[in-house]
Amino acid sequence: MELLRDRVGELTEELLDGLASHGPGDVVDLKAEFAYPLPMNVISELMGIAREDHPRLKVLFDRFFSTQTPPEEVVATLSELGGMMSRVVEARRAETGDDLTSALIQASEDGDRLTDEEIVNTLQLMIAAGHETTISLIVNAVVNLSTHPEQLAMVRSGAVGWDAVVEETLRWSTPTSHVLIRFATEDVPVGDRVIPAGDALIVSYAAIGRDEQAHGPTAGVFDITRSPNRHISFGHGPHVCPGAALSRLEAGWRCPRSTRGSPG
Repeated sequence: MELLRDRVGELTEELLDGLASHGPGDVVDLKAEFAYPLPMNVISELMGIAREDHPRLKVLFDRFFSTQTPPEEVVATLSELGGMMSRVVEARRAETGDDLTSALIQASEDGDRLTDEEIVNTLQLMIAAGHETTISLIVNAVVNLSTHPEQLAMVRSGAVGWDAVVEETLRWSTPTSHVLIRFATEDVPVGDRVIPAGDALIVSYAAIGRDEQAHGPTAGVFDITRSPNRHISFGHGPHVCPGAALSRLEAGWRCPRSTRGSPG
């Protein structure tokens, strides 16, 4: 990840220059012009995806993550995504590059015995998870500071580092609010209630981040000075996100030209 720091900085500078080109009073879509292209460019370069494919990938992944996509479009979307990823694997087989797709192929050839389907699915998963959550992290951090001007002032003055903003944003407004549906295989007591066997439930990471039993009576308050600041926005134990360091790097990178601690 540290080897990527300079490249992340270059991409960030490029996108910030694009934002700076807007005139006073212009309305700018931060998500579209900065928060989306930064992690998408980084993870795509890391996995060996050509930048010209990004616009179509955005359309497909928007459909992939949306709960409003019609059932008939879901199958077509998954099929097209699989086709795009298969073509990337074929291209990397023909010409190995300095990317993780080439590394997956090499690992398979060295005896790890990954099938082409496993390589394609891993590539698709890494691209999906490697950009979507970081978009929300960046946007949430900006919103949180914009609505807490006294804390924004602390960051701009250097009194509090940007890393603290990232960690508190991960806790207070986690990028992934709800994770998958599960079904109780037996009656499960939760406090003074019981989840009956067979009932569906969704685990809320957002609720976990504001649990007063874990974070004290101020759990519902956004506070970048909070210490210690433990959370499980990246999962835990064997299920911890393998891209945690990359996401922190993208969200917490500082421009060399910015003052210490400021949101470069």
